[in-house]
Amino acid sequence: MSNNLNLDGCDLVKLALKYGTPLYVFSQGMIERRCREIKEQFLNRHEGSHAYYASKAFLTLAMCQIIEKEGLGLDVVSGGELHLALKASFPAERIVLHGNNKLRQEIEMAVESGVGRIVVDWEGEIDIIDEVSKIKGQKTPILLRVTPEVKAMTHKYIQTGHRGSKFGIPLERIPYVVKKTISLSNVELKGFHFHLGSQIDDYRTYLEAVDVITKLMSDLREGLGYTTEELDIGGGFGIGNGEGSLTKPISYFTDPAMERIKARCLTFGLPLPSVAIEPGRWITGEAGITLYTVGAIKEIPGSCTYVSVDGGMADNIRPALYGARYRAEVANKMGRDKDKIVTVAGRCCESGDILIEDLPVPGDIEPGDILAVFNTGAYSYSMASNYNMLPKPAVVFVDKGEDILVVERETYDDLVVKQRGIRSALRV
Repeated sequence: MSNNLNLDGCDLVKLALKYGTPLYVFSQGMIERRCREIKEQFLNRHEGSHAYYASKAFLTLAMCQIIEKEGLGLDVVSGGELHLALKASFPAERIVLHGNNKLRQEIEMAVESGVGRIVVDWEGEIDIIDEVSKIKGQKTPILLRVTPEVKAMTHKYIQTGHRGSKFGIPLERIPYVVKKTISLSNVELKGFHFHLGSQIDDYRTYLEAVDVITKLMSDLREGLGYTTEELDIGGGFGIGNGEGSLTKPISYFTDPAMERIKARCLTFGLPLPSVAIEPGRWITGEAGITLYTVGAIKEIPGSCTYVSVDGGMADNIRPALYGARYRAEVANKMGRDKDKIVTVAGRCCESGDILIEDLPVPGDIEPGDILAVFNTGAYSYSMASNYNMLPKPAVVFVDKGEDILVVERETYDDLVVKQRGIRSALRV
């Protein structure tokens, strides 16, 4: 019997041999289970609530199809993500468009396709949406993204709700923006949105923001007669690291938030708005594993042992970008004693291309072994690059012992297909 690592009934070593490495492998079943937990623990328990998958975490045609089938909406942040969603025949009315600097053509695409909401990130954007909507003969529903001035306990690169954030409209400007917006004919202000950051582990951060925004809602109703219909509390719900830190159920975040929203609205005499969330990493992060083939192994006396793999920062920039930590296993040597400590190095020409430090592995690790890095389902494929002209890996979904290729591996020819030489152009 094989001691190879398995995922959803599929032998990961065999998948590495079949599709090559680096390889992104996703558990379709885990993604679906997370979506169903959101429906059971949030959507079905709170009338009028909505959940939008934050597609920047991981987006492919196949992922869009799963999210659509499971009944969730989609949060996109660019024209490219919107285009992909529409190509997947995702219902436009279940799409929300974000972005701190939306291009006019992106706004035109969103209005023309009939997206459910556009989340406004700066004051001037409202004029563009109003103008485009007038030309199209439509009235576009919008939310205002508010900076609640709440600092989440996470890496500074992924904090988004503090006062100095590049995202959102400052609190003190909201009354002016609301007054302006409700005077326009081709936009419809439905309510507000906030987002506090990524990989947040404590629900109390959301309660702080809810207190700020509900006070704002009360002030706007008293001062301008504006009643908030919708409140989107964003996402950023953290996942466990597999080293004693477990992923909390979605209700850990949503139950306290909903209780606080209800209590605050009761206190202020406000009607309860419909509430939305935007989970991304929480849905797909743990569903993904990246497979690599071990190459060069360098033992440096008095320093460390480097185990180099055939991928690295080009397919997972997060360790180099903000110190993200991962755990891994040698997939073809499961169950053996881990009596060696190594540093997993990527193949990119950068000293900072280190995937994992101080990883325990079997002492007989050798070139050709398959290394499986866990919890890479979010912000690995979506942030992948062609640095050093490396082709992007393939993506495979597995479910109940079956595997399906959902994104083909790039080839060297793919890397140059858009390039043009200059010889003929310079010829006299």
